[in-house]
Amino acid sequence: MSETAAVIGMGLMGCDISAIFLAGGWTVAAQEPATESWPAKRERVRLSLAQLGADPALEAGLTLFAAIGDLPFADCACVIEAAPERMELKRQVFAALDRLVPVGIPIGSNASGYRITEIARDCATKSRMCNLHFFLPAHLVPGVEVVKGEATEDEVVDRFFAIMESLGRMPIRVSRDEPGFLANRIQHALMREAFSCIDSGLATAEDVDRAVRYCFGFRYLAAGPILQKELAGLETQLAAAATIYPSLNTSPEPSPGLAKLVAEDRLGPKTGRGYRDWPPEKTAAERARYERVLAAAQPLLRDEV
Repeated sequence: MSETAAVIGMGLMGCDISAIFLAGGWTVAAQEPATESWPAKRERVRLSLAQLGADPALEAGLTLFAAIGDLPFADCACVIEAAPERMELKRQVFAALDRLVPVGIPIGSNASGYRITEIARDCATKSRMCNLHFFLPAHLVPGVEVVKGEATEDEVVDRFFAIMESLGRMPIRVSRDEPGFLANRIQHALMREAFSCIDSGLATAEDVDRAVRYCFGFRYLAAGPILQKELAGLETQLAAAATIYPSLNTSPEPSPGLAKLVAEDRLGPKTGRGYRDWPPEKTAAERARYERVLAAAQPLLRDEV
């Protein structure tokens, strides 16, 4: 008999997280209040299953519910919250889960910027709650951060870690509930410098993207930054750091150029303009290319995950 996961929220993340469980032989009970969107949600799950190389018909193992109180939590092995990134909403969801989910069932939040310590602050069972942070698109990015909150029991982290491994994911333990967890702390250090390079006129947005994708970023598929530098020799890293670090951006404030774009509602494809123009046909083509490349990379890592 297959195990069941509960997923709260069926946006892109919720759909793709559901596909991961379905592809792994689980059934999924998911909550999505907008019932008129259910056919589109099911179609996204089928697409994600196909991109994973799984049978799209596994989507039949997904049951949708409009109300959170209707989910069969007692039959679930774990619960994952994937509601929109609004703190008050997530606190409301966790307050409901605190009451509705039987004690002993672990609960994870896919929040990317909010600490589980704050989300679950007023929950009586906060010890069984942690961050379980997937990266968009969740089904095509193997890594999942399992973040221990200030009240989280080690056993909860261990259980989610084991579940993610069983599903072919690459779980990453994060031992403290720091803002940004682990991956986003590293990523945002890179983004601060990337935006600074654009602001200062050193390079265009297009050339920044090329430098990352086709130079050092290309190597990250085979080795993380620490392993790559060890393979090259740490003395080389030390010498380069001494030369480069004094000129790197260390501002505690976000990029002025980025702030200006956001103030002008130039948010990227969702508003039609960002650093580039984003007509609908270009957006559709670029999203399809992006997911196609990520899907093509899956076989290269399959033996390592």
